Amino acid sequence: MSLELKHLTHTYSAGSAFESVAIKDVSLTIEDGEFVCIVGHTGSGKSTLVQHFNGLLKPTSGQVLVDGEDMNGKDVDKRRIRQKVGLVFQYPEYQLFEETVAKDIAFGPKNLGLAPEEIDRRVRRAMELVHLDYDKYAERSPFELSGGQMRRVAIAGVLAMEPKVLVLDEPAAGLDPHGRDRILNMIRDLHSQGGVTVVMVSHSMDDCARLATQMVVMSKGELVTTGTPREIFAQQDMMASIGLGVPQAALLCLKLREKGIDLPPDLYTTEEVSRYLLTMWKEASRC
Repeated sequence: MSLELKHLTHTYSAGSAFESVAIKDVSLTIEDGEFVCIVGHTGSGKSTLVQHFNGLLKPTSGQVLVDGEDMNGKDVDKRRIRQKVGLVFQYPEYQLFEETVAKDIAFGPKNLGLAPEEIDRRVRRAMELVHLDYDKYAERSPFELSGGQMRRVAIAGVLAMEPKVLVLDEPAAGLDPHGRDRILNMIRDLHSQGGVTVVMVSHSMDDCARLATQMVVMSKGELVTTGTPREIFAQQDMMASIGLGVPQAALLCLKLREKGIDLPPDLYTTEEVSRYLLTMWKEASRC
């Protein structure tokens, strides 16, 4: 399932003294099966952009197409389209409200009018996808869980709607290092094993380097460029010009080049740098 933006513009408080253009003429296509990271400095329009993906915001001008269907077209069943695109806000655990984990996850499917057996199946599957054991957690209060576990429950509630695309706005924000790893590894598994297209807003270039198949770079409401992580992180000067960094491994390579060590220009992950340096060391040892 594809998502396509055509000349999307969004203006807050249009026509008033507080008018502010958050997104300017953005055109973008996200293909089925991709893991897309959207990056940009604070205020670049990332969060506003993704809120158009399931119709939470309506464009001031332009189109949002879901499988070729205009999300905001006349007589379009927006509720049906929204079921295809699940949106997870920052700190989604603040939206938990039911007395048990299972009831909270079941809230969306229940509102669809599904049969109890189908609701139960979806709840169990969603909990499995977020690595929460049903027998252990289903009847517990979500408010007794850790912050990371609460966030996984909130994400499970979106997954229980069985969306084709999962959109996450800073999903690891505010978590400790262990919680971050659990959430990000879970999202990676959803993409690689669960068959879900993922769109993730992130400030972490290292997370994007490790997870993304494609990247979208935003600045001041405009789309600067798109490409693979390798293509994006090879443009260190461009990233610096809009206030963005590159992964730590790419910075290490830059420092090593300054010391006269000849390294390829497109190394950007710790694993790649480690393998390349190990190969160099073995070759030097044989000389």
